[in-house]
Amino acid sequence: MTTSLRAVRDRTTPITAFVLSGGGNQGVSQVGMLRALIERGHRPDVIVGTSVGALNGAVIATVPTLQKVDHLEEVWRSLRGDDVFPGNTLRRAWNLLRRDDHLIPDDGLKSLIGSVGVASTFADLEIPLRVVAVDLITGDEHVIVRGPLPSALLASSALPGLFPPVEFNGHTLVDGAVVNLVPISHALAGPIDRIFVLDVSDPISDRPMRSPLDVAVRAFAISRDQRFELELQWVPKEIEVVVLPPPIDDRDFLDFSGAAGLIDSAYHLSMRALDDLEAQPGRQRKRRWWKRLAS
Repeated sequence: MTTSLRAVRDRTTPITAFVLSGGGNQGVSQVGMLRALIERGHRPDVIVGTSVGALNGAVIATVPTLQKVDHLEEVWRSLRGDDVFPGNTLRRAWNLLRRDDHLIPDDGLKSLIGSVGVASTFADLEIPLRVVAVDLITGDEHVIVRGPLPSALLASSALPGLFPPVEFNGHTLVDGAVVNLVPISHALAGPIDRIFVLDVSDPISDRPMRSPLDVAVRAFAISRDQRFELELQWVPKEIEVVVLPPPIDDRDFLDFSGAAGLIDSAYHLSMRALDDLEAQPGRQRKRRWWKRLAS
């Protein structure tokens, strides 16, 4: 496999993976990152995504063009919290005891997945895609690479307790970010030279916590952040890792406002990071090395 893949490519062009983290509404910043990468001519050979990162990555895996980024941006700019999290239902749910496995239905998620324009199946994708989810019964991490794509994206985004688990190929699956927020290791399943990491989660920031959901998301994210640090250490030394910089996003989990500004900021920060990379090529492994770019 290694020989055949490299044989059809210019040997001077690095085999590249895009790895997109989870992060809920913070996933909007990945749109600006993707625009910067594609404008600079960085075409992925494989895309790996968890949760909202799987959704954004699936759009580019379907057709890796700026036109698809334009459409993805339109969707994010028009998105409102009630589109994904029906407000009245959620507020009532926090105050009621329910005999169910979720607080709100996933109709909003299904609608969002349908609106971004992804392929029907993995086989229809132009770029190979690996979608990370978790088996709620066994705790096993699942990497989905075949079958119906919308169902895989729904499973990878099913935040446990909030959305219902998804039955997929005999497994009960929930949000992949439960165990692997930034799934770098899954980019190493084949030959690879460079990994661009589009990590929009930053649990150690000063982002305010305004709701019980914010507290729960922060608590899980802190533990998952340790997994990210380990995955960075596991990457072989010969593989270049470039962690792109997200803008500061201090909105609460249910707030989808300000998309245009966040996309624009992420784009400009990423372009500066790519300028820095081209001026001083080399492995970028330090966690949040990009904070200096925002200062």
